Amino acid sequence: MTKKYIAKIVPLNADYIGVSAHGQAEFTEGENNLHIKIEMFDTPANTQHWEHFHGFPDGRDAQIATMDQDINHDNLVDLPETEAVSGTTMVPFDNAPQDMNIPNDNYPTSDANGHFAYEKDVPLDALKKQFKEVFGTDDLELDKRVIYVHGVPQDLKLPVSVAGEVGDYDAHVTLPIATGKIEKA
Repeated sequence: MTKKYIAKIVPLNADYIGVSAHGQAEFTEGENNLHIKIEMFDTPANTQHWEHFHGFPDGRDAQIATMDQDINHDNLVDLPETEAVSGTTMVPFDNAPQDMNIPNDNYPTSDANGHFAYEKDVPLDALKKQFKEVFGTDDLELDKRVIYVHGVPQDLKLPVSVAGEVGDYDAHVTLPIATGKIEKA
């Protein structure tokens, strides 16, 4: 049985970064694979954009972050500030989502117009096995997840209060630029 999900992706932190990144994600869960299709517009140009779904391992329903989550009042919602409403980073939309290797350089890069498209067929058995290892369940519960698109140019001056370092990657890489609630189609 095929299950379809969509997410309308809306801007986050647009006033500060100067672009209103937006787009759509589609997820089609079949018997053997998860087909992921994401198209984004008006992102920071010529920039690699990490993208993932986030959620709560305990199955709570994740919600998208808004400026209400800017708890330190620096006019930006950084990655740690999203966690209260969106949970943790779960599955990356990179060259191998089933590996769930978050920090890497294998995410899409936008063109000079801030556009990129990502499409991937992910082996469901491998993804669910890794998901269970990390989160204790193999149920992806996509309709309880949110998608985030991250990434601003390194030359954008960010306040020192902006957090979100992951491994060797700084807050420029992890700053959310857009988000969307994943819903059953």
